[in-house]
Amino acid sequence: MTSSPVRRTRLAGLAPARTRRRRHHPDFSKMDTQGWKALDAESRLPETMWRKEQQWALDMGLPGADSITDKSIPTFARGELPHFAGINTFMKAPYVENVRDVGKYDAAVLGIPFDSGTTYRPGTRFGPQGVRRISALYTPYNYELGVDLRESMTLCDAGDVFTIPANLEKSFDQITRGVAHVASSGALPVMIGGDHSIGFPCVRGIAECTSKRIGIIHFDRHIDIQEKDLDERMHTTPWFWATNLPNVRPTNLVQLGIGGWQVPRYGVSEARRRDTNVLTIEDIEKYGLEKTAEIALELAWKDADAVYVSFDVDSIDCGFVPGTGWPEPGGFLPREALKILGLVTAPGICGLEVVEVSPPYDTSDITALFATRVIVEALGSMVAHGTLGKHKSIIDKPVSY
Repeated sequence: MTSSPVRRTRLAGLAPARTRRRRHHPDFSKMDTQGWKALDAESRLPETMWRKEQQWALDMGLPGADSITDKSIPTFARGELPHFAGINTFMKAPYVENVRDVGKYDAAVLGIPFDSGTTYRPGTRFGPQGVRRISALYTPYNYELGVDLRESMTLCDAGDVFTIPANLEKSFDQITRGVAHVASSGALPVMIGGDHSIGFPCVRGIAECTSKRIGIIHFDRHIDIQEKDLDERMHTTPWFWATNLPNVRPTNLVQLGIGGWQVPRYGVSEARRRDTNVLTIEDIEKYGLEKTAEIALELAWKDADAVYVSFDVDSIDCGFVPGTGWPEPGGFLPREALKILGLVTAPGICGLEVVEVSPPYDTSDITALFATRVIVEALGSMVAHGTLGKHKSIIDKPVSY
């Protein structure tokens, strides 16, 4: 059958497939792609701890049934697999029943189930449960970073701080005591909130253990630096009180993503008075992600000895994180925030909090899943850059209970 004039014209203008590829990608080599480099990097990662965990699972959970071909599978679920089984610790890390043992680990996760500082939608007291549950979906290996946390660090779950419902100040004291204990042990404290009011007692806990200065990098849509809200120290006030601490100065507070229609003017005037550092989403688009991270690091570390990172999930556009108390359109895209987070944690941090995950409002656990990603992204960046544990050098006044 004779082709139409239109079809003949189109076919005549096409070169063979190989020619087209060379023309469009003259410098392409798969060996130069991050994808190939990541494939190659995995081959150099050890499997020591992975194999050790498999043997531990068999010792603790009994060898599997005779019909099971894979002899690494135990009868009772232990360790990473299967993802749908097991006890809900963070990333299935060991649960440290005696919290005096947290110093045996590089990092310790603390749940802070507290939402009495919430001023509108409650539910973040269930945040630690939600994050732990969905964290089972993750593995300790990151493809692009070429990092396997299981092989490079030790992580434990210290359980939850015993907070006091409807009593902010007693809960703050409990939180400070818990964080100070973990920081003093040498383990990196990783806090899962909880509403953002916990930012103050968490920073206070670390500040009590050191005479050194601490900077703060804060991801959020809200400025959270007014003195009081509804006559209390609520989730809109943590940075007013944190930057009142003698070794936490407001000029070392860097806030990323602030903006929209939910920023109380009380907080704006206080930030101006204290000369803090605020970059909006438009600022970040203007400077770019890498430059934004450079600016944040320069300001947070200026004359400081360590940096604390506070990550509010509502800094992300609410289309991606519906499960939060104050959802706001126009925030970060997830990959933008994760890119900046990886860059600002690379030099090492003295603590990390992820706040405002509210499972009652979550859809398919996607907000809790993102919170999990924030934690492993920060840990992975520090492992990749060899800075995990750097915070130990500032703990010159450890507490003991």
